[in-house]
Amino acid sequence: MKLTVPAQTGHVHIALEENDKLHVLHPKSIIAYQGAPQSREDRLMDIAGMYRKKRLVRSLLSGPAEFILGLPAGCSLEAMEIDKGSNLLFDFRHVIFFSEGMTSKSVVQKLKNAWITKEFIRMRFSGPGTLGIVTAGDVKAIQLHPTRPLFVETGALVAYPETASIQLSVYGNKLASQHMNVQWELRGTGPVLIQTGSRDADLEEQLQNGGFIKRILREVLPFGGIYIK
Repeated sequence: MKLTVPAQTGHVHIALEENDKLHVLHPKSIIAYQGAPQSREDRLMDIAGMYRKKRLVRSLLSGPAEFILGLPAGCSLEAMEIDKGSNLLFDFRHVIFFSEGMTSKSVVQKLKNAWITKEFIRMRFSGPGTLGIVTAGDVKAIQLHPTRPLFVETGALVAYPETASIQLSVYGNKLASQHMNVQWELRGTGPVLIQTGSRDADLEEQLQNGGFIKRILREVLPFGGIYIK
C-alpha cells in the first residue's frame, strides 16, 4: 500500500496494489475512487464500532485501486506500521482505516478515568499491518521515562503503552493547577502519541481578532467593532 500526504491540502491519496485490502471506518470520507466498482464492499460495523464511531457502515477496499480521503480542516493523517506484539492502546475515534489481517481487542479503562474523560474503551491493534490515524494538527511521539512523569492534556492523548502507569492529574503551582485542563500523568517505557493541534481558545481568538488591545478598543470606542479590524 502506498500513501501520499500532500502538504496542507486536506486530503490523502492512497494506492492499493494487487492483493492489498483496507478497511475504511469513515466511508463518507472517500471523495474519489478509481478501480473496479466491485472492489468496494460495504459492511455493517459490529455493535461496539457503531457506538464508538457513531457509524453503521465501514468499507472494505481491494486493490488494485486508488482513492482519495478528504480530511477535516486542520487535521492530518498518519499511517503507522503496527507489529504483531504492539501494546499501544488507541483512542478509537482517531482510527480511520486499518489493513486486512490486523486484529483488535477492547481494553476497559479504570472507572475513575473513564468517568472524567468519557473514554470507557481503548483499542489495542495487533499486526503486522497499517493503521491510519487522523489527528488535529500533527502526531508527535514522546518516549516515556520510568520515574520522570509525562503530563499530557486528556484530549491530546492518542495512544500509550498498555504497560504504562497512568492516572489523572494536574501539575505546577496552585495557580497553574487551577487554570489548566485535566492531564494524564504517565510513567513507563515506550512511545506516547499525542495530537499537536492547539486547544487554546483564547489564543485562537487573539490570532483571529488582533489581540487584547484591539478587542478592548472595539468594545470601548463608539462603532469600534466597525472601524477597528
